[in-house]
Amino acid sequence: MPLQRRLPKRGFTNIHRKDYNIINVRELNRFGPEFVLDTEALKEAGLIRKVRHGIKLLGNGEIHHPVVVKVHKVSRTAKRKIEGVGGKVDFI
Repeated sequence: MPLQRRLPKRGFTNIHRKDYNIINVRELNRFGPEFVLDTEALKEAGLIRKVRHGIKLLGNGEIHHPVVVKVHKVSRTAKRKIEGVGGKVDFI
């Protein structure tokens, strides 16, 4: 058997990868209207433990009241859903 088939295959580990904390829009319904969600408020609520490289907001689910969200990244659908109910998305 040739040597390249006998040796184990090794993968690639990107040392510059950014590891974001993921939060979905449906998880924001537990907060009241006009509530300001920043990193400290998300930690107290138990949605994140520690901020690695940032917080990213994704658009899974629905939101029923306006909130102000301060995150590092946001998807287009999440921004559209939050602004659709009268909320606001700020970037850190």
